[in-house]
Amino acid sequence: MNPFSRFPRFFWFVCAQLLLVFFTHAAERKPNFIFVIADDQRWDAMGVVQKEHGDKARYPWFETPNMDRLAAEGVRFRNAFITHSICSPGRAGFLTGQYTHTNGVMDNHTPFPVNSVTHATLLRDAGYQTAYFGKWHMGRQKGQRPGFTHSASFIDQGVYQNCPFEINGNKTPTSGWVDDVSTDMALGWIKQQADRPFSLVLGFKSPHNKRGGEALPARLRQLYEGKSTRETPNCDIAAVYHKPFTEADKQKGKGLSDNAVHLDYLRHIKGIDENLGRLLDMLDELKLTDDTIIVYTSDNGYFLGERGLGDKRALYEEGIRIPLLARYPRLFPKGKVVDQLVINQDLAPTWLDLAGLPADPQMHGRSFKNLARGETVDDWRKSFLCYYRKELGDTPTCRGVRTENAKLILYPNHPEWTEAYDLKADPYELQRLTADSPLVKELSTELEKQMKAVGFAQ
Repeated sequence: MNPFSRFPRFFWFVCAQLLLVFFTHAAERKPNFIFVIADDQRWDAMGVVQKEHGDKARYPWFETPNMDRLAAEGVRFRNAFITHSICSPGRAGFLTGQYTHTNGVMDNHTPFPVNSVTHATLLRDAGYQTAYFGKWHMGRQKGQRPGFTHSASFIDQGVYQNCPFEINGNKTPTSGWVDDVSTDMALGWIKQQADRPFSLVLGFKSPHNKRGGEALPARLRQLYEGKSTRETPNCDIAAVYHKPFTEADKQKGKGLSDNAVHLDYLRHIKGIDENLGRLLDMLDELKLTDDTIIVYTSDNGYFLGERGLGDKRALYEEGIRIPLLARYPRLFPKGKVVDQLVINQDLAPTWLDLAGLPADPQMHGRSFKNLARGETVDDWRKSFLCYYRKELGDTPTCRGVRTENAKLILYPNHPEWTEAYDLKADPYELQRLTADSPLVKELSTELEKQMKAVGFAQ
């Protein structure tokens, strides 16, 4: 006797309908989005990259288990770049998908235009709950962050300890290390979302402005004592707009390779890696991991003594290369490495693509979804425009083009400073190519092409 024959046909009909509803709902489930952005983290300041660099690693002892976890469970973009290597312009590019000459944020002093079209505004209009936590840094802009239904952020650079936040525009005291506080608030908000689709940005202050002492939480202040970082070949040469190094300069520069500034820099990154781990654990606990797309990156690169430089701004590799990790278990393979050129303007159209929404036609970036899935994208970019407009410091205004294997940098009114490098043969940018080099002529043509494509005429 069939044990199921005792149930009436209506019972099986109802069961079939419930299963259909369940699987239809699963298929239509909107993904959640989490965008985590550090401040000034260079591309190689991750354990997974240091291991990959082997005997050329600058700090082979450095470990970031949670960034490494994201790389192992998702996709690592080995050639990710910022197109305008300072904080506010980098962040504005991620939000708008536009170059900064178009979105209006060309320096660190300009507030973000409140009427901007961003991934947040478009997801919000499509029914998403949107929230911003932590560092915003668009000049000294106050109030609720444009495009976000909830924000808990601080003004300008904030401070590392007991930083006042503005929660939906209302000034609120906090207690503790600022990146711990930002993470606490983000985790609390995620718990409240239940089954509602959400898009969240978590901005860390670290590792910006790497002072010791109270800039770090007590748990990290003595970490890495006795460790040192290694030199790279380009620590012995000056930026083209500086005087050439003397032997005395070179000896002085060698002290940059193992001083306390470097160790504090890495301590800060260790702290945000811990908070990234808390975020990943929360997603697991709430069973949101499979339905959440998380991207981890930085707003620009950073110099650690290369060419005698600190900070960012310059268009050498250390200034424009950034870390970029992406995990989405429902779609992206585990442990995938992508070598195609990806830029910060690609984030917004990628978010919209994954949500099933069209990108705004004014966005300059394009979705990297198919790259992350492991698909071949024959028409993917082979080059991109990058630039910097002089602000603080002595890095001059410059513009350049970066291809898969080469780079050209031009300095207005200073043709003698023109730099071109064959990055495949010369990854540390040690040997400037001469003006009559065929590669220089090719790069000059490509630069004009890229400027025209995005309407850059400065």
